[in-house]
Amino acid sequence: MQIIQPHYHAIARTAQDYERMAMSGVVAVCEPAFWAGFDRRHPETFIDYFAQISEFEPTRAAEFGIRHFCWVAVNPKEAENKELTNEVLRQMPEFLDKPTCLGVGETGLHKSTPNEIESLQAHVEMAMKHDQLVLIHTPHLSDKAHGTKTVLEVLAGMDVDPEKIWIDHVEEQTIESVLDAGYWAGMTLYPVTKCSPRRAVDILEKYPREKLLVNSSADWGPSDPFTLQESVVEFRRRGHTLQEAIEVYHNNPCRFLGQNPKWDIKPITVSEE
Repeated sequence: MQIIQPHYHAIARTAQDYERMAMSGVVAVCEPAFWAGFDRRHPETFIDYFAQISEFEPTRAAEFGIRHFCWVAVNPKEAENKELTNEVLRQMPEFLDKPTCLGVGETGLHKSTPNEIESLQAHVEMAMKHDQLVLIHTPHLSDKAHGTKTVLEVLAGMDVDPEKIWIDHVEEQTIESVLDAGYWAGMTLYPVTKCSPRRAVDILEKYPREKLLVNSSADWGPSDPFTLQESVVEFRRRGHTLQEAIEVYHNNPCRFLGQNPKWDIKPITVSEE
């Protein structure tokens, strides 16, 4: 079965992940810009980082037959530094033109501060101006519901196309409001702070699946890209067909990401005779 890993921080992972993902059916990964584990102090560090994920990382993935795409943004954890954020935003459009860059992300909220909200608005405005997709991070744990509500309120006050916006890290308490507003919703399979494979499948069985994405968001923390495959196995174990699994784990990413013409991987249909 072909799988797309729509949110994966390859810069924090070893080549062994690529090898194992290739052996388990992953054909493409998408790498949003994210926090480095510490707050960066200079715009140039972001520019080098964007170059790494847009120019070098695709070559590393290609060694294992995997397509690599990326997103660029200032992570909300670093948005408190307004001067830094504004300078990075000023230079970001050149990366939106890179052949593997799919849009602006992951922007969003961490603690829902005024500076974070201002940064989110600026990122979304840039994306809409350049006709780009948007990937939005929602806060962890106790601030999840409030932060997601704030994200939706911010977007409601802007001229956006919900079809082009993916709100990530949804859980049981937030998914309904995201889907009701017309956005794509992503479930992240990540220990402690996000969702488990079993809970993700529970959600897949409860809500319409047409705008649902599943990812592992594996990074430098305790995480595992193969939680995505675990959820595939759990989904199939519950009696869902191979084509139903392909719709969620391959075709849905293709439908969302395919709104950017740089994404040329198409949905697939298999014969189950």
